[in-house]
Amino acid sequence: MRKSYPRCLPLSLIILYLLLFVAACKKDKTAPQPPPITNYAKLGLYELISTTNRRVFIPITKIGTVSINYASIFDTGSTGMTIDATNILPASMITSSGIIVPGDSVVYNGITVTSQQSTISYGGAGGSITTEYGNLAYAPVTIGDANGNITTGRIPIFLYYKAQDVTNNKTLIAHSNDVFGVGPGTSFASSAIGSPLSYFTLPTSVTSGFRLGMFQTASFTTGGTYVPGLLVIGLTPDDLNSSGFIMHNLNYYSQGGYSPNIPATINYNGTDVSALLLFDTGNPSVTFVENEAASANTLTLPANTIVSLTTSSGFTYQYTTTSNYNLTQVLRPSYSGDPRSIFSIDFFLSNEYLMDYQNHRIGLKNN
Repeated sequence: MRKSYPRCLPLSLIILYLLLFVAACKKDKTAPQPPPITNYAKLGLYELISTTNRRVFIPITKIGTVSINYASIFDTGSTGMTIDATNILPASMITSSGIIVPGDSVVYNGITVTSQQSTISYGGAGGSITTEYGNLAYAPVTIGDANGNITTGRIPIFLYYKAQDVTNNKTLIAHSNDVFGVGPGTSFASSAIGSPLSYFTLPTSVTSGFRLGMFQTASFTTGGTYVPGLLVIGLTPDDLNSSGFIMHNLNYYSQGGYSPNIPATINYNGTDVSALLLFDTGNPSVTFVENEAASANTLTLPANTIVSLTTSSGFTYQYTTTSNYNLTQVLRPSYSGDPRSIFSIDFFLSNEYLMDYQNHRIGLKNN
């Protein structure tokens, strides 16, 4: 019997097959690209103006399981969230002398109100002082509104029943002094309270903190304007290392923890002043420069005065006073009772701001 043998493939087909096989092997060995590291969340803020006072607000739309709609002052100059108990707790729990808490704590619709009472004050340095009276509480909080929002876990907050303008002996209307304090360290109302933005559980390689975009002058309107994406929560390696921020390490103190005050030199009218600077979105209009050698307890710098600063880390900034922007007063600390030089919200019209909670740093960037 005659044996049959398979025919040989043409040489050209063998070469083509081998090339395809090698290419396929090479493709299989290519490592998959890791997903990009992104920020945790981006939220918009509302910009509002009344005469020369500018405010930036963040909406609070739920506490515990209670749906609400209140605007909270976005404040880099303080730490911790405060909110009026009105329309959050039952009216029967709120009296003129305090919140009724039987025992150590009481739970209402997902809000734990403790019996730990305290006060917290805002203002000073030449302005009026407002004091809030209330209790330490814990609850999940929804930050933002239908334009974009995010919900925290159960976090500590300060739930107040009364806000008093101490300087003018006047009780403020409910929710008119709600504060969203995003500074470092802890609240002076309670060491248990930190920034509401510091409690998120973040993905690997994302650092606890936030980045604040430059505010837009034209968006400050009497009715309030929503500006998307101003607040970026969670910092990427690019934010920290290659985005142009000049970083400032913060000092730790036994009261309040890490301080947002940054050493610097301020110059005005040819006068150099050693200063501790606080960049404060909660200060709506007037920058206060503290100088014990000033010619009077209070001195308002006239329009067209050039003011400059240089921080200990080399960040520099210069502005010119006008009748509407960059209003500036020079105060003697012995008169104001505050050694800090506090820059107003106008600083944020020309600069970006970064808060690194994890590494206890503040970043500043010119634009």
